[in-house]
Amino acid sequence: MQIADFTIFAGVTFLILYGAFSAIRRSHEDDLPTAHAIVIAGQPINLAIQPTLRFISLCLSLVIACVTGLGLMADWPILALFWYAPHAAPGGVADPIFGKPLNFFLFTLPAWQLVNSWLLTLAVAICAVAVLFLIITSGARSLAKRQITYGPSPWRGLSITVAFLLLVLGMNLYVGRFQLLLEHHTIFDGITYTDAHVTIYGLLIVCAALALGAVVSAYNAVRRSRGRWILGAIFPAAVCYVILGIVGWYVGNFIVKPNELVREEPFIAHNIEMTRQAYGLDRFAQQEFPAETTVEAADPANNQPTLQNIRLWDWHALQDTLRQVQEIRTYYDFPDIDIDRYKIDGTTRQVMLAARELNVEKLPVSSRNWINEKLIYTHGYGVTMNPVNGFTAEGLPTLLLSNMPVQSTVQGLSVSRPEIYFGELTDTDVYVKTRQQEFDYPQGQNNNLTSYQGTGGIVLGGFLQRVILAIDRGDLGKLPFSDDVNSQSRLLMRRNIRERVAAVAPFLTFDQDPYMVVGDDGRLSWIMDAFTVSSNYPYSTHYNLGDSAVNYMRNSVKAVVDAYTGAATLYVFDPEDPILATYRRIFPTLFKDGAAMPADLRRHIRYPEDLFKVQSVVYGLYHMTNPQVFFNREDLWTVATETGTDSNGQQTVQMMQPNFVLMKLPGGGGEEFVEILPFTPANRNNLIGWIAGRCDGADYGTAVVYNFPKTKLIDGPQQIEARIDQNAQLSGQLTLWNQQGSHVLRGSLLVIPTGRALLYAEPIYLQAQQSPMPELRLVVLALQDKLAYGTTFEAALRSLFGGDVSSLNASETLQATPASQEAAQPATDVNELISEASKDFADYQRLTAAGKLGEAGLKLDALKGILARLNAHGK
Repeated sequence: MQIADFTIFAGVTFLILYGAFSAIRRSHEDDLPTAHAIVIAGQPINLAIQPTLRFISLCLSLVIACVTGLGLMADWPILALFWYAPHAAPGGVADPIFGKPLNFFLFTLPAWQLVNSWLLTLAVAICAVAVLFLIITSGARSLAKRQITYGPSPWRGLSITVAFLLLVLGMNLYVGRFQLLLEHHTIFDGITYTDAHVTIYGLLIVCAALALGAVVSAYNAVRRSRGRWILGAIFPAAVCYVILGIVGWYVGNFIVKPNELVREEPFIAHNIEMTRQAYGLDRFAQQEFPAETTVEAADPANNQPTLQNIRLWDWHALQDTLRQVQEIRTYYDFPDIDIDRYKIDGTTRQVMLAARELNVEKLPVSSRNWINEKLIYTHGYGVTMNPVNGFTAEGLPTLLLSNMPVQSTVQGLSVSRPEIYFGELTDTDVYVKTRQQEFDYPQGQNNNLTSYQGTGGIVLGGFLQRVILAIDRGDLGKLPFSDDVNSQSRLLMRRNIRERVAAVAPFLTFDQDPYMVVGDDGRLSWIMDAFTVSSNYPYSTHYNLGDSAVNYMRNSVKAVVDAYTGAATLYVFDPEDPILATYRRIFPTLFKDGAAMPADLRRHIRYPEDLFKVQSVVYGLYHMTNPQVFFNREDLWTVATETGTDSNGQQTVQMMQPNFVLMKLPGGGGEEFVEILPFTPANRNNLIGWIAGRCDGADYGTAVVYNFPKTKLIDGPQQIEARIDQNAQLSGQLTLWNQQGSHVLRGSLLVIPTGRALLYAEPIYLQAQQSPMPELRLVVLALQDKLAYGTTFEAALRSLFGGDVSSLNASETLQATPASQEAAQPATDVNELISEASKDFADYQRLTAAGKLGEAGLKLDALKGILARLNAHGK
C-alpha cells in the first residue's frame, strides 16, 4: 500500500511539474539566447540553453516527485481509510452544523486535507519557477528601468500558474470550513457563534472570489497577457478576506462578548454531546452514593470479598523486594508488576504477577561477547505470583509461583513453558536452534541448558540469505561466518512486545502497560490493549495521549503475544467502531473476533489503563451536561491527589493513578475486578465522586460513576493523609523511623466503597537506607469519623470496627504475620503505655534539638523499654 501511494503521488507530481516547467520554458523561448559560452579549463564551450533547461527541468521534477512520494508514504492510512470506508463503516451521526456524516470527518476530510496540501505545495513550486523565469529573462537592464521590455509570452506562463494557485487556495478555504468544527477555543472546541454566522459564509464568498480570479488569470493567459490583469485577479479575493476578518472581529466583540453565554449556549451543547460520544462517556452509568460516616454503614460482614482483597503490597515496594529475593542472578530483572485475578483454591483472589526477564546489559563485562549475547543468553525465565495482601512471618510476599524452575504452591496453577523470549525489557536479536545450547536457568553450581523448540522467527537458510539478514540486522561481521549457526537456525527479532505489535498494526495506538497472563495450559502470554484514535471527530475536545492530541478514542482491539513464539494475535472487542471496521476491510485476515479469544485468556482482560486515564480527565469537565454550568465551570472535577514518596525518600504530593481492585460494587452483585479512581472538586481536597471501570463478563468495558452528596464534605485522600500525620502516636512513630537510618514508604492509598460508607486503606513500609527491600510495618484504615492502624490488616480492621467483625483470619488473607502483635481491643494500660511513649518521644526530640544528647539517649532508652512492654502485652 505504501508502494502504491509512492507510485501514484510521485508519478502525478512528476507529470504536473515537468509539464508545467516545460510550458513555462517554452513561453520564454523568444527571450532566451540559443547558446551561452562558458570557460572550462581555459577552453570556451558553447552551452545550448534549451537542452540544458530541459535537462534541469527533468531532474528537478524527478527529485521533487521522489521526495514528495516518500513524504506521503507515511500517510498511507489516511488514503486507505478514505478508499475503503464507504464499503466498511456505517455513516454514523451527522454533525449539527453542516449535516455531514461522521465518516466524512473521520475519513474523507483528512484525505481532502492531504491532497490539498500536496496540490498547494505543487502550485507554490510552479509559481516560484514561473517568477524566476520572468526575472531571469527580463534582464538586468529592464529591472533597473522598472519596466518589462518583453512581449506577452512570459506573462502567459505566469498567468496559468497563478490561476492554478488561486484554484488550489479556493479548495483549501472550502475544506477549511469543515476544519472549524475541530478548532480549540477558550471555553469549548468547535464552531462558535461567530463562525456559524459569519466565517463559514464569508469563506464561501472568498472561495468564489478566488475562483473568479482564477478565471480572469486564465483569460489573461489566452487573450491579453498583461501583468496588471494578474493583480486584478488576486485583488478581489484579498479584499473579501480582509472584510471577513473585520466583520468577524466586530461580531465577536460587540455581539457575542456582551451576551456570550446566550449566544454560545447551543454551540456549547454540541461540544458537550459530541465530546461525550467521542470518548464513550455517554455509556457511563450514574449512581448516587450516600458516603455515610458511621461504622455500621460500612457493613463489613456483607463486604467480605472486598475486605479479603484489600491490596497491601504497593507495586514499587514489591518490585524492590522481588529484585532482592527472586532475581537469583544479576542479569535478571523484573521490569514491571501486573495486577490480576486468578482462581486460588476455588476462590477468585487478586494477585500480583511479575515476569523475570533477561537483561544482557547486566552480564559481567567478561561475558559480554557475541556468542553469549546472541546464542546463549537468549531468554528470561518464569514468573512470580503473590496475593496482594499475602505476607510471610519475615514480611516477604507469600509467593504462589516462584523460583527457577518455577514452583507452585497452588493446585491447578503451574507454568509449563516458562521461557520468555519476547517481553517488555527484551530488545535484542538472538539466534536459536544453533549448535550452541542456550542457558535456561541456574541450578546450584551448574546451569541448566535448553534448545528452542518453537516455530517463531525467520529461518536463516543458506549463506546468501544469511548475508541479507545480517545486512538488515547490522550483524554482517559475525552472522555469515559463524560455525554455530546452520540452515535450520532461526533469527528472533523485534522481541520487544511493544515494537512487535506496532510492526503488525502500526495504525493502532497501544496501551503503555502490557501485562502477563498464565494460561490454563501453563503457557505465558502478554496482553496489550490497542486503541483506534482520531483527531477529526467533529465538535469534540482534544486531549493529550502520549505525544499526540486526539479527540476520539476506542479500545477496539486486544493483542495477545505468546512469550515463547512471539506469535501476535489481534482480537476485536468493539466491532462497531467505524475506524476498526474500515481497517478490517483493508486487512481482512489480520483480526479475529473477540469471541475467538481462548477462554483462559479472556478471563484476564481488563479495562485499559490509558483509556481510563483519558476518560477520567475528560469526565472531570464533561460530566457537566448543562451548558450554563459548563460555561461557568461551576462543578469542575479533578483526579484526586495523594501523598507519596519520591526517589529520595521524601514525601511528595502526586496525582493518584488508577488502581485495580477485586471488590463488591455498591448496588452490584458479587465480587468483580474493577479499575478505580476518586475525584475531588477543582482546587479542593474533599471527595466528590468515584469511578469504576468494570472488567468481568458481560459488564466488561462499562463504567459506573458514584456521585457523592454535595451537601456534606467527604474526606479526600489528602485529608486522610493529613489525619495520619496529625495522629500523635502514629506521627511520632513515623518520625522516629525516619531518624534511624531508614525512611518510611507510604503505599498507594485506596478509596473503596463498602456498604454505604467509604473505606480508606494505606500500607506503610520501612526501608533501610542500605537495603532496598521494604518491610510492611503498619496498615492504616479509616472511615469518615474514625482512623485505626495495626501491624497487620486484621489488627487494623479489628481496631477500626471493634470485636470480631468477620470470619476473616490469617489463612484467608494468606497473611502469615501473626495478628496477635496488636490487641484487638486496646486495654487501659496499653493506652497509658502509648501516652508515656508519646511523651518520652517528645522529650527526646526537645533534648536532641537543645544539644543535650546524653539526656536524649536516656529518653530513647526509656522509649525502647515502653515499646518492648507494648510488644510483650500484645503477646
